[in-house]
Amino acid sequence: MKVNTRSLWLGLLLLLTGLFPVSVFASAEIQGVRSWLAPDNTRLVFDLSGPVEHRLFALEGPDRVVIDVTNTRLRTDFAHLTLDESPVANIRHSHSDGTLRIVLDLKSRVRPKSFDLPPNDQYGHRLVIDLENPAPSSAVTTTTTTSSSASDSVAEPAAVSSPPANGTGQLRDVVIAIDAGHGGEDPGAVGPNGTREKDVVLAIARELKRIIDAEQGYKAVLIRDGDYFISLRNRVLRARQANADLFVSIHADGWKTPTARGASVWVLSERGASSEMGRWLASRENSSDLIGGVGSVSLEDKDAVLASVLLDMSMTASRTGSREVAGIIHRNIGQFARMHKPEVEMANFAVLRSPDVPSILIETGFITNPQEEAQLRTAAYQQRMARAIFQGVQDYFWQKPPDMTWIAWRKSQGGTQVAGGARTHRVQPGDTLSVIAVRNGVSVSALRAANQINGDRIRVGQVLRIPAG
Repeated sequence: MKVNTRSLWLGLLLLLTGLFPVSVFASAEIQGVRSWLAPDNTRLVFDLSGPVEHRLFALEGPDRVVIDVTNTRLRTDFAHLTLDESPVANIRHSHSDGTLRIVLDLKSRVRPKSFDLPPNDQYGHRLVIDLENPAPSSAVTTTTTTSSSASDSVAEPAAVSSPPANGTGQLRDVVIAIDAGHGGEDPGAVGPNGTREKDVVLAIARELKRIIDAEQGYKAVLIRDGDYFISLRNRVLRARQANADLFVSIHADGWKTPTARGASVWVLSERGASSEMGRWLASRENSSDLIGGVGSVSLEDKDAVLASVLLDMSMTASRTGSREVAGIIHRNIGQFARMHKPEVEMANFAVLRSPDVPSILIETGFITNPQEEAQLRTAAYQQRMARAIFQGVQDYFWQKPPDMTWIAWRKSQGGTQVAGGARTHRVQPGDTLSVIAVRNGVSVSALRAANQINGDRIRVGQVLRIPAG
């Protein structure tokens, strides 16, 4: 074959001088597309053969979102996408001058956003399109207003009628916000047998909600109740909108070697708390926000010094509560699981930065460890983990019940803690088995049998189950 040397050299010269577009020689492909439906947004993820340049914009009359992707070919179709409950009515595409145009015909107006994701262990390059539902006109302006987000992710604390012995006012439930980590496009850590963190932690979160909701005086709110992604800031925001008394984020750890193992409980570090205070005080968008949970205090009309003092008091109280409940849960989990560290650990995790809601993060084990992966997959272990978390939550709020809650009223009336339908008693200094038995109308032998105690030795802080009289 005869090669035209002159043409070859001319092509190379044009390429080097920039007159011949490099994009002619390089192109990417959209190899697949996936959709994730969340209560307040729809996410489309385009799987790419390599990085791409794109432009996103919205058009009206009719409403539609347009994605222009340069020098890219479409090697998949959209027929398999389930978009019936999404704001997308139809997806079209066309090619023009080397640009792939994808048009999303909409049923309702959305706020579109887009970003690129680099490759990870599971996926290659990705282009992510988020279609956020617009906030309603009655958007949340105080922590006692309910949001339009679906399910019970931002619900007002449930109020229950005052018991006859009280006779005045309304008592509310203690609200626990449960955050199942990751979700949707983000699988979290993946075990050697393919177990995904996002699936395990959602199962534990749902079991924890079931246990909490079955207990009088408590109400659980799931931050995520499906396979979709929620940003870290929005997880904290949803807990605050729900007037949560405690935020519990549930995860499963992962590491590059399979030997790492053990559960852990985390709270916000001092450095994380300081940086978060600075962000709140510096950001004008937070100037009219609220601190203090149910007893909210606005920072909007406070000068800089007073706002700083109020925020510091709120953050200090929140961190103190976080450490106390984390310590109890750490001990509970340690009764049946190996712990990664002997004490509660501290880090600057974004989900722990709420200024007015005690927040903890629980790593339920290393999903990358074959033995712990096998445990985390079982319903029995998930239930045991959820029960240990709830017992810690219950013990903490019995010690420090929030004002105007049913738990606070019951304690003020001399009642005993109730756990899973059974009465319990936390051993105080000076308590003996005989004193506890007489006080609760049961025999010492029945008390021993219910708690598997041999002899008369008990320790301060020990929680005893009180059998039926």
